Amino acid sequence: MAVQEITASMTAPLRGAKRWAYITRASTLRVATTCEDGSIYLSPVWFVVQDKHIYLSLDAAGRHAVNFRQRRPMAALIDSGDEYATVAGVRIIGEAEEIVGDEPLISRLQELLFEKYFYVDHPYAEAYFEFGEAAGRKFFELVPERMIGWDSREVTTPQVPEARVLPDVVTDRRLGAK
Repeated sequence: MAVQEITASMTAPLRGAKRWAYITRASTLRVATTCEDGSIYLSPVWFVVQDKHIYLSLDAAGRHAVNFRQRRPMAALIDSGDEYATVAGVRIIGEAEEIVGDEPLISRLQELLFEKYFYVDHPYAEAYFEFGEAAGRKFFELVPERMIGWDSREVTTPQVPEARVLPDVVTDRRLGAK
């Protein structure tokens, strides 16, 4: 009988509303696309979420944009945590569709991008948006075929023995003890 491998997404799944809340709050999406020569192009990308749709902001001539337009394989990862009890993430496999001609949506996505990454009078906001205009920045909707999420923050961490030396002033706290 074959033994089934156990994964973090099985023991501490991140699904539904919790997954969307996690994705929405995250600041970086790591995107991997396949280039024409078969190599993998991997980079962090800013993104926004609206109505459970993920939108990426990419410069028109960027490698990811070219690879998306050519319908080459892609995957993405949102992750966080520095230790076992805080590790969480969502892996996304799918494709991306360029948003073309929907000016109200594009305008709303620009607003969401500003709200997420900048603030009024932010020292780099103007430069970021001006460069986007010059570089022909476009929005792409990430269309997941599959999303796999895990969240170790949901799992009780195992008890471990501790060796602490407390100062003499710390005593047993029984009621009535002096």
